[in-house]
Amino acid sequence: MNMDFLEGLLSSVARRARQRPGGERSPRRGREAAPCGVGELTSACDALLAGGGGEASQILVAQRVLSGYAALDAEARRDFLARLAERHGARPEAIHAAYSAYREGEDEAGLRALIEACEPPRQELLRRLNLCPGGTFELVKMRADLLGHLGEAPALAGLDEDFAHLFASWFNRGFLVLRSIDWNTPAAVLEKLIRYEAVHEIQDWNDLRRRLDPEDRRCYAFFHPAIGDEPLIFVEVALCRGIPGNIQTLLAGGDEVAPQDADTAVFYSISNCQAGLKGISFGNFLIKQVVQELQRELPELANFVTLSPVPGFAKWLAERREAGECRLSSEAADALDATAWRDDPAAREALEPELTALAAHYLTEAKQRHGLPRDPVARFHLGNGASLHRLNWPADISAKGCRQAHGLMVNYRYEPDRIEQNHEAYSREGSVVCAGDIQRQARRAQPLLAAPADA
Repeated sequence: MNMDFLEGLLSSVARRARQRPGGERSPRRGREAAPCGVGELTSACDALLAGGGGEASQILVAQRVLSGYAALDAEARRDFLARLAERHGARPEAIHAAYSAYREGEDEAGLRALIEACEPPRQELLRRLNLCPGGTFELVKMRADLLGHLGEAPALAGLDEDFAHLFASWFNRGFLVLRSIDWNTPAAVLEKLIRYEAVHEIQDWNDLRRRLDPEDRRCYAFFHPAIGDEPLIFVEVALCRGIPGNIQTLLAGGDEVAPQDADTAVFYSISNCQAGLKGISFGNFLIKQVVQELQRELPELANFVTLSPVPGFAKWLAERREAGECRLSSEAADALDATAWRDDPAAREALEPELTALAAHYLTEAKQRHGLPRDPVARFHLGNGASLHRLNWPADISAKGCRQAHGLMVNYRYEPDRIEQNHEAYSREGSVVCAGDIQRQARRAQPLLAAPADA
C-alpha cells in the first residue's frame, strides 16, 4: 500500500473533523458512524498496544481512538482517561524481576531491560496514538482535559507525568519554528491570537490591528510542524523611545515611532496558547530568540524590557493585612480600600510611597517554600535571566490590573551580555537581581511590616 497516499487521506479526514461546525469536538451527526463507547475505545487501545498488523492498520486504529475520544462527552472522557491510567501503568513484578537480573549481571542488556520495565506501557500507547496524522494536537487536547480532572482525581497523576515526559521530547527547542506575525498573516492564525491572548484581552479586530499593523509593533510566535497553524506561545512587542510605564497608553498606540529611531523593545504580552502543554517551557527560548532577531534587524536598540503584570501582589498584601503583619497609614488604607487613587490625585499621593515600598518587598523577599519568588511572573522572567528594573504605578487601571496588583506593573530588563550570569545566580541561590532603586524601596517597607513577610 502507498503509505504517503494513506497518510494524506487520513490527514485530510482529521483536518475535516477538526474543522466541522460547532467546534473542534462537536458530536458527529447525520449519516456518519455512531460514536464509540468508552469500553470500545479502551479495547482499541489494548489492541494498539498489543501490536499486530501492519503500520497502516495501526494508524487506522489510532485514528479511530482519537476521533472516538473527541466525540465523547466530558464525563466519558474522564472515564476513558481513568481506565488508561489504571490499565497501563508500570508492572511492579516486572520491575522487581528486571532489577534482580540487573543486580546479578550489571551489564548493558540488563540495564536496558530494567529501563523498559520501569516505563509504564501508557507511554508506548501514547507514542502509537501519535502515529496518525493530527495525532500530536489531539493528544495535546487530551492532556488539557486530563489537567482539568487532576484536582478531583489524583489517580490520573501518573498518566499526566507520562504526557509531560513525552511532550518534553516532542516539543523540545529543536522542533520549534519561530514566525513573525503581522496584519498580513492569514486570518485563521490571527483569530487564534484573539482567542489565546491571556494578558491583555484583544477586544476586536481593530484592537488586534493596533497591535500588529503599525511600523513600531512586532509579534512573534513559536509553532510546531506536527500541529500546523496552532501557535504554542506568542509575544507582542512595541518599539519605543524610552522605557514605558503604562499599559493603557501602550495599547492605545497613536504616536508611532520609526523603528530606526527606537531605542527600546518592550515585551508587553506573552501568552501560552495550549493548555495541554502546561509545564513545557517555551517562553525562555522565545524571548531570547526574539531579542536576537530584533538585534539583527535594529542594531541600535539599547534596551530589551518587559511591561509585566504582578498577579500575586494584591492577594499577598491582603493576606498580610488580614494577619496583622502590615500597617498602612490610615490615609493610604482608605485610598487603597476605596480605590480612590484612580481618580483622586491626593489619594494617589498618599498611597504611592507605601504601596510601591510594599511591592518592592513582595517582589524581592516574598518566597515560596522552595525559596523562589512567590510571584509567578517574577519567577518566569528572573528564571530566564532578566533583572527587576523598575516598578510602575499606576500602570494598569483596568479591572484586572486593579484586582490583581492594585494597578502595579513591572519592567524586567533583559541585558544580552548578563542573561546567563543572572540566570545562574537565580538558579543557584534564588537571587533576585534588581536595580538599586528597588532595593531602596524594599528597605522603606520595613516600618510597615509588623513581622517578616513569608510565603
